[in-house]
Amino acid sequence: MHIEKIQEVKDTLKKHGLRYTACRQDMLLLFKDKREALSHPEIEAILSDDYDRVTLYRTLNSFEESGIIHRVIDDGGAARYATCSGGCETHEHHDNHVHFKCKVCGKVRCLEETEIPTIALSPDYVAEEINLLVLGKCPDCR
Repeated sequence: MHIEKIQEVKDTLKKHGLRYTACRQDMLLLFKDKREALSHPEIEAILSDDYDRVTLYRTLNSFEESGIIHRVIDDGGAARYATCSGGCETHEHHDNHVHFKCKVCGKVRCLEETEIPTIALSPDYVAEEINLLVLGKCPDCR
């Protein structure tokens, strides 16, 4: 493993107020390598030889709470997680972008260059979170 990648992981954890552990390192490297939204079962399938289900769940939770990752709800209602693009803080995510799920390969990716359009709600309602999932075919499956 390259020393630059490990230093990047350490810097990310420090920036978000988390201490360095092997599980956090491995999970963060997984997200950086995959570059797609992953479900807990997918993460568990890859990292379960080294970490138990509870440890992986707690690590996901700490990453989400600290602003390292954000939750993406797919078309089946399942939670997936993707790295935040930046500017996210503890309990406050600023990733206002579209998510895309390929109907062929099933991968979910962040389309960070495509912002969610402004939604004009009635004054009686207060939006706390907006998710936009687009279904179609990714460039690899077209």
